[in-house]
Amino acid sequence: MTERVTADMWFDPLCPWAWITSRWLLEVEQVRDVDIRFHVMSLSVLNEGRDLPEEYQDLMVKGWGPVRVCIAVEQAHGAETLAKLYTAMGTRIHLGKEELGRDMLVGALTDVGLDPALADAAESTQYDDALRASHEAGMRPVGTEVGTPVIHAPGPDGGQVAFFGPVITPAPKGEAAGRLWDGVLLVSATPGFYELKRTREQGPIFD
Repeated sequence: MTERVTADMWFDPLCPWAWITSRWLLEVEQVRDVDIRFHVMSLSVLNEGRDLPEEYQDLMVKGWGPVRVCIAVEQAHGAETLAKLYTAMGTRIHLGKEELGRDMLVGALTDVGLDPALADAAESTQYDDALRASHEAGMRPVGTEVGTPVIHAPGPDGGQVAFFGPVITPAPKGEAAGRLWDGVLLVSATPGFYELKRTREQGPIFD
């Protein structure tokens, strides 16, 4: 039997493309010998000091709350509970179209059986050092010219690969998810390979 390996994905709950990629990775778990471990990065941290449109600046201000709560939950309850919280947040944000704010955070925490008071972390800087450290760990191998999702995984030759993406919609299911995983690992392990891209012709599909 093939030994199972672990791949790591860094997410910001705000990003719809990361949400779709994360659902694809959960499909990959079912058809390949890989376990997915989720970590927090922050678009708010990534975009600090950048000249952004006003609407996006407002989103980045709101974006601090969810990632702070994610770090607080990870520290208190571990990576498995963080993954459950991400699913709860993403379901509310991307499927339920809920507004970012305390009500969404309390609802997501309640969904996974956690103390709603953990939502207080959204307004605290207590977790910012840990947030920045998690963000840096994810972004260091891929640079700052990308956002989320970022994936670190064992490459087909036994080494480690790290990359931004894939940006996909909708998330492939079953063996189609596995074939995409195989291809992404193969391409990302090619020395000197940096980019494969085409114009997006549709928005996120969450089915």
